[in-house]
Amino acid sequence: AQTYDPNYPVCLQVYRGFMDYYFECGYQTMAQCAASASGRAAQCVENPYYGGPKAGRSKRPKRQQQ
Repeated sequence: AQTYDPNYPVCLQVYRGFMDYYFECGYQTMAQCAASASGRAAQCVENPYYGGPKAGRSKRPKRQQQ
């Protein structure tokens, strides 16, 4: 069974044969993935199981109302 890592929005689908392939999900952007796919029998795809940014990981704290 194929597995997708829900922590990354982009996966590299790597072909080993006509109907034989696997996924490497470890990319934040399509550009990152495309660099890894270059020169390989592979393509970048959106991860259908991406869970989105982790809750509680905001870039700055919320402002408190006074």
